[in-house]
Amino acid sequence: MATVTLAGNPVTVNGDFPQIGTTAKPFSLVNKELADVTLASFSGKRKVLNIFPSVDTAVCAASVRHFNEAASKLNNTVVLCISADLPFAQARFCGAEGLDNVVTLSTLRSGAFVTDYGVAIADGVLGGLTARAVVVLDEADKVLHAELVDEITHEPNYDSALKVLA
Repeated sequence: MATVTLAGNPVTVNGDFPQIGTTAKPFSLVNKELADVTLASFSGKRKVLNIFPSVDTAVCAASVRHFNEAASKLNNTVVLCISADLPFAQARFCGAEGLDNVVTLSTLRSGAFVTDYGVAIADGVLGGLTARAVVVLDEADKVLHAELVDEITHEPNYDSALKVLA
C-alpha cells in the first residue's frame, strides 16, 4: 500500500509496486481488438509501461503523446499505455491524435494487474482507476525503472524513464 495525492489530497494506492532489479509479474490485459494480451506477448523486447487513470484527461493524454514520440526513436522497445479506459476509447483517442507508435491496453478484464503492479486507487473520486506510474522493463522483464508518480495531476519523469533505455 502506498499514498499519492490528487490535487494535494491523499489517495490510497493498493498493491505491490515493482521494485528496480526484480522481475515483473506476468499480466493479461485487453488490446484494441478486445483480445487478451500478455506480458509474454512482448517477449524479447524492452517495454515501457505507461500506466495512468484515463486517456480522457489532459495529463494522461500528454503522457501518451510524449511516449508515442519517444517510441519512434527507441530500438527494440514497445510502449504499452495502460489504463482502465475501454479499448474503444483508447483506439478512438490514438486514431484522432494520429498516435501509432504505442500499444494501448485496458485493465477491462484484469483486476490482478492493478494490484500486482501496485497502482490500484482504493479511495477518492478516482477509486477503481489506476494511479499514474511508469515501469521500464528489459527484454527479460527485469525492472530497470519504476516511478509511482506522487501527484496524480503531474506528468511522470520522462527523462528518467527513457534514460535507462539509452
